[in-house]
Amino acid sequence: MPSISELQNLSGQVRRDIIRMTNSAASGHPGGALGTADFLVTLYFEFMKPNPSAFTVNGIGEDVFFLSNGHLSAVWYSVLARYGYFDVNELGSFRRIGSRLQGHPSVHEGLPGIRMASGSLGQGLSVACGSAMAKKLNHDNHTVFCLVGDGELDEGQNWEALMFAAARKIDNLIAVVDYNGQQIDGPVRKVLDLGNLKAKLDAFGWTVVEMYGNDIHDILVNLTGAISELHQGKPVVIIMTTHMGYGVDFMLDNHEWHGVPPNDEQAARALAQLPETLCDY
Repeated sequence: MPSISELQNLSGQVRRDIIRMTNSAASGHPGGALGTADFLVTLYFEFMKPNPSAFTVNGIGEDVFFLSNGHLSAVWYSVLARYGYFDVNELGSFRRIGSRLQGHPSVHEGLPGIRMASGSLGQGLSVACGSAMAKKLNHDNHTVFCLVGDGELDEGQNWEALMFAAARKIDNLIAVVDYNGQQIDGPVRKVLDLGNLKAKLDAFGWTVVEMYGNDIHDILVNLTGAISELHQGKPVVIIMTTHMGYGVDFMLDNHEWHGVPPNDEQAARALAQLPETLCDY
């Protein structure tokens, strides 16, 4: 079991990977990826603990994760590589022509750890509902996790999935909303205000948990609490407050870093704030 300091160190290294990947490719979405590093590291290394050598697309007999906001691919690729799904050095091929590490997760090349192509926003939660229903039909007592963006909740398909999961009592599902308040065109409250999101999700029939996604201890406590709410007739959703660009001062809470890679000078400044804790690829 990794300690909090070990999870923090790993999250820091994942952030270094994100900066180096997006800088090298001169393309990508660093802001949200930096903000969700703590969550994905903790989810994989402390809770899901999958077996990379036994990866199957159907995910029978293990917890599964779906990244609905697929533009955050850099953080997921880094976590998968650091967990052992593929060689860490492959991160250097991010967004290259012919690479398995496409800008949005793809199943075309059979990259271990990826079960659905994502990036067309709004679809991931629907897929997660189907996966969770399949587990119930197969008497597979494992959990389905799905990460969606707050800006992604502008997509109506998410609200259909939210209604469906509650109506069908899909209680082996945890949806996590990355609530950083930013999307590509500006603050979420200005683009299309979500209003009282907690009250809405509660009204839709979900068990609602709140946590701060840039603090490992808070993630450990509240994700444990969310898991304890499963199998009680209701799906569970976590409203996870994060900061876009977390770990890099000039990117922090700035929607302009949603989909803009750092240039060489900016990457150097960012890496100076993110000490190398494991090893760079």
